[in-house]
Amino acid sequence: MTMGHSVTVAARGCYETWTPARGSEIIAEHLPMEGAAMPILHAMQATFGYVPQDAVPLIASALNLSRAEVHGTLTFYHEFRHEPAGKHVVKVCVAEACQAAGGRATAAKISETLNVGYGETRPDGQVTLEPIYCLGLCSCAPAAMVDGRLIGRIDDEEIEEIAAECRA
Repeated sequence: MTMGHSVTVAARGCYETWTPARGSEIIAEHLPMEGAAMPILHAMQATFGYVPQDAVPLIASALNLSRAEVHGTLTFYHEFRHEPAGKHVVKVCVAEACQAAGGRATAAKISETLNVGYGETRPDGQVTLEPIYCLGLCSCAPAAMVDGRLIGRIDDEEIEEIAAECRA
């Protein structure tokens, strides 16, 4: 990425394959916590890259909640994934400040360049593209996050660099 445009936030790691046994371990680790539902859901996503649908009944049973309550929590928060993400996750800010700085055109060009629609993962599993409502880089709009790394002032050159990174 172009110097001065990129700020590293976190590195994207490898995820484990979902198994009910591993899911049960995660639940057991977090069960003693007050308000354990959210920590369990976050831990599931951190471990598997998404919250498997098969985890919902396990969580519900452990917390003495209905499946509907767990499902409601899971679907209320947009950050939780319901399917595995691609190898690379690109989040493009669609909030007002980024829109005012040309973010709609930038978002459309990113989607076209990566050949994937918003909220989708390419069939080859290489890229997931997601809208996000503010990355806190309003003064550096338009902005995106690629595999946890923030990028501000996105221009055509940055879009090509994002695409090259996602091909790797």
